[in-house]
Amino acid sequence: MQVTYDPDKRKLLSSLCHGAIFFSTTLFSIGVPIVINIISDDPVVKNNAKESINFHFNVWFWATVIGVPIAVLSFLTFGLGGILFFPVVALGFAIHWGLTIWALFHCLTNPDTPFRYPFIFRVF
Repeated sequence: MQVTYDPDKRKLLSSLCHGAIFFSTTLFSIGVPIVINIISDDPVVKNNAKESINFHFNVWFWATVIGVPIAVLSFLTFGLGGILFFPVVALGFAIHWGLTIWALFHCLTNPDTPFRYPFIFRVF
């Protein structure tokens, strides 16, 4: 017996998982894919939720690895370090948001396959 899942519900829940990263400065953002992973029985939605959780961890990890030295340098140089490294920070945001928009587009146009972010480490 083959089980079918509602494609509109799949699109919505998968998009919510990936779109939650736009609120990554709050801890609420990782709660969305965690809750969806717990309550959903759809395997594609569960895979998208796990991938979104992994992407959250990657964003936070790289923001810490790159952001802390820039913040310290900026503090020590009275703001000059922040100005010099602004392109690095801007590139990080562009990659972060670009990958998220790509994931949302994939979830809305191809809801039957889970999205996989390239070049991230996966805990789950």
